[in-house]
Amino acid sequence: AAMAGEDCVRKRPSGSTTANKSSENEEMQRRPDGERAFQNSSNGRVDVDHVITRKMQLIAEAEQLKPAFMKEVDSHFTEFVNSLVAKSALLDSSSSASLFPASCAEKELHKANELFEVSHIRTIYHMFIALLIVFILSTLLVDFIDEGRLVLGFDLLVYVFGKFPVVFCTWLCMFCATVIIPYSLFFQWAQGYRSSSHRVIYSLFYGTLFTLFQTVGLGIGPTYVAISYALPPASRFIVILEQVRLVMKAHSFVRENVPRVLSSVKEKSGSVPVPQISRYLYFLFAPTLIYRDNYPRSPTVRWGYVATKFAQVLGSLFYAYYIFVRLCIPQFRNSSQEAFNLRGLVLCIFNSILPGVLILFLVFFAFLHCWLNAFAEMMRFADRMFYKDWWNSTSYANYYRTWNVVVHDWLYYYAYRDFLWFFGKKFKAAAMLSVFTVSAAVHEYVLSICFGFFYPVLFCLFMCFGMLFNFILNDRRKGPIWNVIMWTSLFLGQGVIICLYSQEWYARQYCPAENVSD
Repeated sequence: AAMAGEDCVRKRPSGSTTANKSSENEEMQRRPDGERAFQNSSNGRVDVDHVITRKMQLIAEAEQLKPAFMKEVDSHFTEFVNSLVAKSALLDSSSSASLFPASCAEKELHKANELFEVSHIRTIYHMFIALLIVFILSTLLVDFIDEGRLVLGFDLLVYVFGKFPVVFCTWLCMFCATVIIPYSLFFQWAQGYRSSSHRVIYSLFYGTLFTLFQTVGLGIGPTYVAISYALPPASRFIVILEQVRLVMKAHSFVRENVPRVLSSVKEKSGSVPVPQISRYLYFLFAPTLIYRDNYPRSPTVRWGYVATKFAQVLGSLFYAYYIFVRLCIPQFRNSSQEAFNLRGLVLCIFNSILPGVLILFLVFFAFLHCWLNAFAEMMRFADRMFYKDWWNSTSYANYYRTWNVVVHDWLYYYAYRDFLWFFGKKFKAAAMLSVFTVSAAVHEYVLSICFGFFYPVLFCLFMCFGMLFNFILNDRRKGPIWNVIMWTSLFLGQGVIICLYSQEWYARQYCPAENVSD
């Protein structure tokens, strides 16, 4: 019995010791990590347990972060694959023969309309709307004071867009001819080139026919209609700009597809690579001047977005109307009847800077942003890089590249690079001069036909100051001061253009040449 009692006494402390250890472990779990680490460091076996516990905690945290990490990786990978697929689709039609330089490098997908979703840009947009409201109120109040009633007529808009049926018929003829003739000529040439025994003469024959269509059918024809029917200025702009656009598109279609036919003949391919007419028809409507068999396509058409863009174009037309009514017509109608003097010319140029800059912004917003984005949305055309951040340019070289990317791409690939291919890469300065000459001549041609007189102000600004600034304000100029200089020269240039062309317009209205006697 005594032995049993001793055993019981000996066992009780053992049980209490176990309970104490359990309570100590619970207390240690409740202590901060730093205190536990201190205690663990004093006992190697417990330190190993702590490391294992900590490792399990890290694994649990990694498991929690794994879904978010995999989701982020999957998102970036999906974007990369989509971009790669789009670019590979574009590259399907970019083969060229050794007789021509390589086809155009594809532009990355870019949604320019996202720019106007930035709050700061939206604020500037709202400021322009407020300025339009001020112009409207000013016009209404002045008319009410002068006439004793509200004058809501838009006689100027009705005049400049007059004879619209003639404009529509001319455009329809131009478009139908561009659809049928270049495609038919190319199709006939491509089908018979392989079997022709005199390929050079055969190609010269079809090339001559295509050149005649470009110069006579699309060149002289619309110009003759615009002049003979005495179309008003805005109607002439529509006809002449469409004429230039269709000439550039037809050239791009032939220029991009002829090398493919030559390459297939050289490689003795069994089929002739003639694109379907549906692709050519899509290209004529798409907001690009570079032909491709396939373009990046957006999944759906947002018709509300299309309606908004066309409404903004219409609003821009009314904006331009009020600019001319309030800022241009009163000034030039009076100054045209005054004797010429240097002081008056200088004041006229500086007074024309504000309407000139506003017109510049309206042309950019209405055409390069709204009009092209509306057609891109309707055609599900996903490449929206119609312009870049030209307003941040510190050089005129960068400004020319970013102001109108659509036209710049055409000039770069079909004027600049083809010039270098033909004459050699060491004539880069001559190639740049040729591009400036072509661009200046086309701009002056458009203004001469639309205004009805030849007054080469824009041509001289392009060829003299434009070329000079292109070399002086080059890409090595990076400081903000160069952006200020660029904007200052741009403002002055717009003032000169508005002033001189407006003065010449009113001089011809009030002092026609046939009434001048010796």
